[in-house]
Amino acid sequence: MGFSHIPVMLEECIKGLNLKDGGIYFDGTIGGAGHSYQILKQSAPTGRLIATDLDDNAIAAATERLKQFEGRFKIYKSNYKNFEQVLMQEGVDGLDGVMLDFGVSSHQLDEESRGFSYMKPNAPLDMRMDATAPLTAENIVNEYSQQEIAKILKIYGEEKFAAQIAASIVKARSNQPITTCGQLVDIIESTIPKKFQQNGPCSRKSFQAIRIAVNGELDGLYDCVIGLTRKLKKGGRIAILTFHSLEDRIVKQAFKELETDCICNKNLPVCVCGKKKEIEIITKKPVVATVHEMAINSRSKCAKLRIAEKI
Repeated sequence: MGFSHIPVMLEECIKGLNLKDGGIYFDGTIGGAGHSYQILKQSAPTGRLIATDLDDNAIAAATERLKQFEGRFKIYKSNYKNFEQVLMQEGVDGLDGVMLDFGVSSHQLDEESRGFSYMKPNAPLDMRMDATAPLTAENIVNEYSQQEIAKILKIYGEEKFAAQIAASIVKARSNQPITTCGQLVDIIESTIPKKFQQNGPCSRKSFQAIRIAVNGELDGLYDCVIGLTRKLKKGGRIAILTFHSLEDRIVKQAFKELETDCICNKNLPVCVCGKKKEIEIITKKPVVATVHEMAINSRSKCAKLRIAEKI
């Protein structure tokens, strides 16, 4: 199956980055290169792109899609959180723009062997962004304690019935290992009361939570947003697309920290903390997809875009 991913809010992201010829840009989650293609196109003829991704299929697809810009981009198989090492390898000290899209690609959801989707009953419980990583969803479901599973479901999935689902998982695995998405869906659906199953698939939150745990998606995210923003040159912009409230909250908090000026007691005659405002938040409220985009790309419905500019 070819790698496919429809970039969410493409026009809004590209406009928000305020691209220019000769700029150096970083796409930490290149995926199918939907955003990166436009970054290179609109920063022509000399704009440069440095990108990362953990998915080998994504890297192959992105490399193919961007081949007309050969010589102007470099893609690393790496977590975007390792941006310091990647930029050092490229000899780059400052960036003109940063793009982060935290959405799971259509390819990852649709390819059964990846085990990301609760809609693929025969899929293995995998959920790894990097197919060579040691930890899988099957490991978590079958090896973690009931308390650990409940904590994952509650914190990462904001699942109201986390404790009950964790208990059901532990009970079910005592009879036989849980190895497929369908088995896990059945356990979740048999646990959540029917009256709470009216607002869409009731497995979504649990699958999201386990996927986040498998890939360590929120680990170090706050510090990474701070660090990448500080890599921007004056006037450089960072655009971040999030797809659930936990990510968005972290990005919002990081931007707020960077936007905050002196935090001294107002009664002091002079500033002694030394803290200076570092960014201007361009999106005072997060941008959401248009009604038209939501109609043609359902995965854009929960997306939020936040943009900030280095001052």
